[in-house]
Amino acid sequence: MELRQLRYFLTVAEELHFGRAAERLHIGQPAVSQQLRRLERELGVSLFDRTTRTVTLTEAGKRLVPHARAVIAAETRAKEAIVGLRAEQAGTVRLGTSDGLGARLDRLLARFSHYCPAAQVELVHAPTEQRLRAVRSGELDATLVRGKWDRPELRLIPVWTDRVLAALPAAHPLALRGEIEIAALAGLPLRLSPRTRNPALYDLVVASCREAGFEPVFGKDFTTSQDTLAAIAFGKAAWTVFYEPHARQLPVPGVVFRPLRNPAPVMPTYLVVRTGAERPDLAALALACRESRESADEP
Repeated sequence: MELRQLRYFLTVAEELHFGRAAERLHIGQPAVSQQLRRLERELGVSLFDRTTRTVTLTEAGKRLVPHARAVIAAETRAKEAIVGLRAEQAGTVRLGTSDGLGARLDRLLARFSHYCPAAQVELVHAPTEQRLRAVRSGELDATLVRGKWDRPELRLIPVWTDRVLAALPAAHPLALRGEIEIAALAGLPLRLSPRTRNPALYDLVVASCREAGFEPVFGKDFTTSQDTLAAIAFGKAAWTVFYEPHARQLPVPGVVFRPLRNPAPVMPTYLVVRTGAERPDLAALALACRESRESADEP
């Protein structure tokens, strides 16, 4: 259950009209409907009775209203508490970053600046293990990592998930499909970074292939985005994977990006801080991460 789903639910409950609720929320009506259907699936009940002319709350919807209001009120109080500490947050936050964050990083930095306008953010790019060691030693205040890394003295805060898309030649027959069954890629060479470089992504993709009933056939290693995509576009047919925010920033001639299904692989991202680090600026950073997830209206 996500905060945005509760906000959408309360707005529709007040308006009893999906179109007016979408206007109040400044988003499209399909996004409102999609998120409320997900909330209903998670709860296992219908929250609204919908006809072509009317929208009314079900009994389950009526019972959810006061609890949803309490959650949103708690979120508001949390934000106010952080905003009240802005004057204390004039230092520098050293944040480790991952490849392929795309527009998420821009949204995250904008939200953090909103909460801590006097603070400066210094971005540090390095291999994951190096960033984790730097957080533990205090060289970094926090880092973003994909996948779960259990390390002593470190706390992982879930912040968002990203869909993993397939990148394949635009001329390949599979490129005509809106989504691709992973099993359909069984005979196509897969280009991935070695597990030593990116164990989280390697394990996720290999596990997804096995769940679809096949062992991936590995081609050449993934090197750089530019070189690997150029080789896929104009060389021997192969496929690789990209996180969706990264793929959105990579319009590459000769390559298409397609969602995967059965299974549909997703990668969690965490904000990693030292255990016991209760600084207000790090709390604001975690909140900014979560809000950058919500504003993306991710699947």
